[in-house]
Amino acid sequence: MESRILQLISALRASGVRVSLAESAEAFSAVDLMGIQDRESFRLSLRATLIKDVKDLSTFDKLFPLFFGSGTPPEMGGNPSEDLTPEEIQMLAEALKNFADQLRQRMERLMNGEPLSRAELEALGQLVGLNQADNLQYQNWMTQRMMRAMAFPEVQKAMRELMEQLQQMGMNRERVEQIREMIQQNMQGMQEQMQQFAGERIAENMSERPRGENIENLMNRPFQALSDADKKVLQREVKRLAAALRTRIALRQKRMKTGQMDPKATIRANLKYHGVPMEIKHRDKIRKPKIVVICDVSTSMRFCSELMLSFLFALQGQVRKTHAFAFIDHLESISEDFSGTNADEAIQSVLWRMPSGHYNTDLGWSLNDFNKEYMDTLNSGTTLLIVGDGRNNYNDPRTDIFSTMARRATRTIWLNPEPDYMWNGDSDMKKYAPLCNNVLKVSNLRELANAVDELMTG
Repeated sequence: MESRILQLISALRASGVRVSLAESAEAFSAVDLMGIQDRESFRLSLRATLIKDVKDLSTFDKLFPLFFGSGTPPEMGGNPSEDLTPEEIQMLAEALKNFADQLRQRMERLMNGEPLSRAELEALGQLVGLNQADNLQYQNWMTQRMMRAMAFPEVQKAMRELMEQLQQMGMNRERVEQIREMIQQNMQGMQEQMQQFAGERIAENMSERPRGENIENLMNRPFQALSDADKKVLQREVKRLAAALRTRIALRQKRMKTGQMDPKATIRANLKYHGVPMEIKHRDKIRKPKIVVICDVSTSMRFCSELMLSFLFALQGQVRKTHAFAFIDHLESISEDFSGTNADEAIQSVLWRMPSGHYNTDLGWSLNDFNKEYMDTLNSGTTLLIVGDGRNNYNDPRTDIFSTMARRATRTIWLNPEPDYMWNGDSDMKKYAPLCNNVLKVSNLRELANAVDELMTG
């Protein structure tokens, strides 16, 4: 019991609840005083000693049953065959013969109301990657993955077919409906069992996560594996990283401002000294880049592009000029959004105008839009930056236009969250990459911050 209480405390801390050592000691003292025989008294004693802020009550209420059970295990509907006549049992057996062995076994298991064993739940969790999940935001998603691994969609479809067959074989409609309802209850009970197991395992993973490493872990976590709560944390972290980058880049640019000696300016400045070189003049080396950035804001790239735009907004003082564009199935100029002072409002305005959805990404068409309207933004002093995965849904990639864009720019950098071994299928990266000066993998915030630093250094 002591170890479970310690795990609960660790999970609360991992969820952002402040629990001091003194409060932990108070919790154990309260449990010693109140005992554990009455579950509600036990729960309230922990709740009163560990939680000091009302906003953390919901976190405690969510975590407590994951470590100490809900008090009521998921209910199964029972076995419908117990009420069937011998003739109806025969009909059911005949109807089940029409399904494949594995599917039939799972259907029979549901009809018998047999819950999953702990070993089966462990195996399912291992199969879907539950052991790596350490945020309760993943609970429902992991449950869905476990259900798919159990072929729930296929079983549900087969059950509907089974009911139709029983009616065609002459079984009473009310009896068929009775079987349907009981099987539905069994499926619901099994789903609740998987959801409860997923929550318990995630809570245990949270309790084992080292303290103080949350941000470090999130910065190294792939964008696609982030929950909404994780994204909010990283959005705040981007502002801190951008401030640090801005300071470092400004110092770097200041040191580089003085370049090679300018002979003509030196001679002019020293005419008053009769040609004696008392003052040495240098050429100013302009290090602030001019950037044209094109961001994919489709569903798969949306958060990565959002963070990239946050960086660029914060670094405006270290850039001569930024022309920004966003695309999904067409290109839009978003430079006007960055004329204000509020980065969050600017980015949300862009994302609101270009909502994610099920329509296909078409980079080729977007490059065509750029060619028609904005090609003059590129010149010999421009860095062309593309933020996208290069997936074009088998549309024309228009590498002819991209080649022209790359030739006009001083350098072309592509930021892609996918490694090169995933450039297959509808990805056109193998066509775009040879036209770039550099392709950088930015699958997480740390890689993205390093890419921005490299971008501003060149």
